[in-house]
Amino acid sequence: MELGISMFGDLAVDPATGKFQPTQQRLQEIIEEIKLMDEVGLDYFGIGEHHRPDYAVPSPEIILAAAAPVTKRIKLGSAVSVVSSADPVKLYQNFAMVDLLSGGRAELMAGRGSFIESFPLFGYDLQDYEALFTEKLDLLLAINKNERVTWKGNFRAPLNNQEVLPRALNNNLPIWIAVGGTPQSVVRAGRLGLPLMVAIIGGSPAQFKPLFELYKKTYTEHGHDLSKLQVGIHAHGLFGDDDHELSRNYYPLYAAQMDRIGRSRGWPPYQQTQFDFGKSNHGALFIGEPDAMVEKILYVQELFGLTRFATHMDVGAPSHKDLMKSIEVYGTKIVPKVKAALRDKS
Repeated sequence: MELGISMFGDLAVDPATGKFQPTQQRLQEIIEEIKLMDEVGLDYFGIGEHHRPDYAVPSPEIILAAAAPVTKRIKLGSAVSVVSSADPVKLYQNFAMVDLLSGGRAELMAGRGSFIESFPLFGYDLQDYEALFTEKLDLLLAINKNERVTWKGNFRAPLNNQEVLPRALNNNLPIWIAVGGTPQSVVRAGRLGLPLMVAIIGGSPAQFKPLFELYKKTYTEHGHDLSKLQVGIHAHGLFGDDDHELSRNYYPLYAAQMDRIGRSRGWPPYQQTQFDFGKSNHGALFIGEPDAMVEKILYVQELFGLTRFATHMDVGAPSHKDLMKSIEVYGTKIVPKVKAALRDKS
């Protein structure tokens, strides 16, 4: 199982002024954080696309391109790219360039977008939410498979034997599908034989097991090789050496961000009880000390048959210092024990 980190580039709020930190500062911090992830041996980093004032990154591939020459082995991906409101031709070209710059370490994670700001920004109608994703994913996959593409759809000009360059290294860019729990999205990933990443950000992980069973069933029914099946989860987390201190400092930041998002979605205010349940053995938050996190990660790996686990680590904008500490703990105290346990099991 690969173990990695995803981020959205959350911007810290100055409690005195209520203003977000400068975007330039956060972008520079993210590059330092990715460098450390690579140094401590993490397998994967993913950065999300957003077009909101509380996030720093509208273009994941720019961050990934900046990280490519200062890292050596870590995979660099989006988490996610909102394919629905992007041009698949340009999206492929950008990620192919990251792949070339990084020596074949780039990935693209395609999502429909749980945040919808990109749709009016780029001139798309939310009424076409599902149709846009279906069509644009189809074109993206066609480009990934063929250097010359002939294609016609409803939302962009057709392509007639058009050459799309540059090509990803080995002419194959890994493309994942990210889902938030919609069975139809899981079926699509299984039918296409694409790797699946499931976001589990609330409730109990066990509730999501039927989605993984549905994916495996669909994947198999459509003739895909089970030995190549890849499934992962993305779950909120933060690591430290003292659980009590970590939780005391992190809860206000985490709750504030959940409330910022929740106000636009009609969620009730986030409660301490939700945080405490999330941290429990049955909850979806991976926040705590190394040994407890090792056991929790191993639990979800066995529950779902995971090939990837991504800790989403910057919800609410913990300080750069705390994120660097969390990355260090992850790479030096959690990952080695998880991988040793998996080797012993096999």
